[in-house]
Order: sequence, then structure tokens, then C-alpha cells
Amino acid sequence: MSSLTRHSVAATNRGKRYLPTEKNLKIWKLDKEVRTMLMNIIKSCLATKDTMGYGSDLLGLMLEACAAEGGHNPILSMDEIIDECKTFFLAGHDTSSHLLTWTMFLLSTHPEWQQKLREEVLRECGSEVPTGDMLNKLQLVNMFLLETLRLYAPVSLIQRKAGSDLEVGGIKVLEGTVLTIPIAMIHHDKEVWGEDANEFKPIRFENGVMRAGKHPNALLSFSNGPRSCIGQNFAMIEAKAVIIVILQRFSFSLSPKYVHAPMDVITLRPKFGLPMILKSLEM
Repeated sequence: MSSLTRHSVAATNRGKRYLPTEKNLKIWKLDKEVRTMLMNIIKSCLATKDTMGYGSDLLGLMLEACAAEGGHNPILSMDEIIDECKTFFLAGHDTSSHLLTWTMFLLSTHPEWQQKLREEVLRECGSEVPTGDMLNKLQLVNMFLLETLRLYAPVSLIQRKAGSDLEVGGIKVLEGTVLTIPIAMIHHDKEVWGEDANEFKPIRFENGVMRAGKHPNALLSFSNGPRSCIGQNFAMIEAKAVIIVILQRFSFSLSPKYVHAPMDVITLRPKFGLPMILKSLEM
């Protein structure tokens, strides 16, 4: 395919996003609802800034940065603030919730690991709310989450645009070309992870992420390099804290109604939900 043809195809695909198709109409409607919701939150912050300030959360910090120069030449436009809110509040929530969903699934289908993790949690944390020092000591919990991310990465692919002409694996890539990195395929590649690539095996991470596969950057759940997920450390801390609290209080298993049907719609989720049976450990 010639360079001209490639550019023509790309331009055609970009143009389709502006056509009033059923899919696009739904996307525009949802986007409008999200923008309205976020604008209402922003207006509430602006209305109380004289008495309460902008607040110390992410939104407050962005609004304060924009007001620092007296509102002239703001660092971020209102559209950019809304886009940042979407990224942190919506995308971050969705991926983290699905990480926890698949972690609960794997804990339920591997009761021996559920017991191992509970023993580690009770040994290091007891029944207390976990502290930062406690979280750092939970090696099995960390290994379990990493293996969950490998098998059920919330985001199955990412894209990157070439900033200049380059060569990747002997293939010439022109500036502006959009490259798709199939995370799910790489995470199940036997050449990268060995013959047991499709098996659940948290122990493969006992020596750290960089030694788990045959390539140091084989785990791509949070991407890699300068454009890796800015919230990855927070996401892992959050997931550990939630799993700890659950393990301290409950034992659990899958409901007989559960149907295993992973569905990839922007993020990987169970198509029919995750019905579970929980039993309190405090009874």
C-alpha cells in the first residue's frame, strides 16, 4: 500500500467520527451528559472558592493553577480541565474496578491462594486498617495482583503515534503512523512467558516484574516508558487495600449462576457480571 493510499484510508476513518451514525449519536449523547456533570461540579467549586477555596483535590489544584495568573492566559482551558477529569475520575475508576473484579474471580476459583493471601494479610495486618508499611510487606498479594493484570488486563490494547520515522523489528514506520500494541496477546504469548503462559501462576512474579517474563517490559497493563499510566502506583495501593479488607472479613466463592464470558468493551469485564457467595469470618 502506497503512502498516499495509507493517508487516504486514515483520513476516511477519521472522517467517519463526524457522521451522525447510531453509534456516534450515542457517543455524543453520553459525552454531553458527562460534560454537563463535570461542569456542574466545576461551577460548584467556583461558587464556593471565596469561602472555601478550590479544595486540595485534583480538580481544585487545576482550577487554582488556572487562576494563578489572574485568569489571564490560563495554563489549562476549561475543555482541558474537563478532559483531565474524565481521564482521572472516569477512566481510572473503570480500570481499577475491573482489576478488583478479576482479582475476586481468581481468588474464588483458586481457594488455596485465597487462603494463602488471607494468612499473609492476618499475619502482617491482623484486623487493622492497613498502613503503608503493611502494604509493602504483602508479597503474595502483590504477586497475585500482577498475575491478575497479566491474565485479565483491564485494557487489552493501547495505541501510540510515531513522532518520527523509525524502524521497529526490521519494519520501517513512517512519522504519524498509529501503532497498536495488543496487550492481551503479549500477556498470553508463550515465547514471552513460557509454555504455561495461559495458566494462573502468581509465583512467576516472585523475583519482580522485570524477571517474570523473557523480556523485562513484558507486563504492559499500565503501558511502559514516559507515557505509562500516571496512576499505576495509586491503583496498586488501592487494589491491595480493598482486597485486604475483604480477606480480613470474608471468605468467598463463585455463585453457580456465574458464566465465564470476558467481554472487551474499552475495558475487559465479565459479560454477565460476577455473582458471588460471601461468608462472614466474624460469625
